[in-house]
Amino acid sequence: MKDMAGRGGSEQSQRAESVARVTPIPADDAAVTALDLLGDPSAREVHLTSRPESAATARRLSLSVLRMWGLPQFGDTVELLVSELVGNAVRHTGARTFGLRMPRRRGWIRVEVRDPSRALPCLLPVRPLDISGRGLFLVDTLSDRWGVDLQPRGKTTWFELRVSADR
Repeated sequence: MKDMAGRGGSEQSQRAESVARVTPIPADDAAVTALDLLGDPSAREVHLTSRPESAATARRLSLSVLRMWGLPQFGDTVELLVSELVGNAVRHTGARTFGLRMPRRRGWIRVEVRDPSRALPCLLPVRPLDISGRGLFLVDTLSDRWGVDLQPRGKTTWFELRVSADR
């Protein structure tokens, strides 16, 4: 049953990503369209195809959720860190799809990217002239905490940002 839901989600995400590529849509409308077509990652995991263009869709979805939560001031940081986690899932796992979730937790913004690989990401030291390998360094530097949870089939890489306790 779970496999069927994953396949349906990836077909739906392909349609949504095709619509977004063919029809130029203003930023707010693109976010609403992505939520309507793909689903709300704060309500359930959204499945996206594993290709570089999906990072833009994941960013739009996460920014839409932040607006719904009344936390747009975290948009730049979440946008960058979502891009890094999605980029790692696309480049390093060989998966056909990955999942995006943003479960609501009082006082925290949490973003999760799930993929079927059990290979753990590595936080490498970054030198000034390095041209790659900075993704997890950025996640480590800009988030309040982050980690990887191994699942029976794959892993979930996540980060959290602290927000005021009344949000």
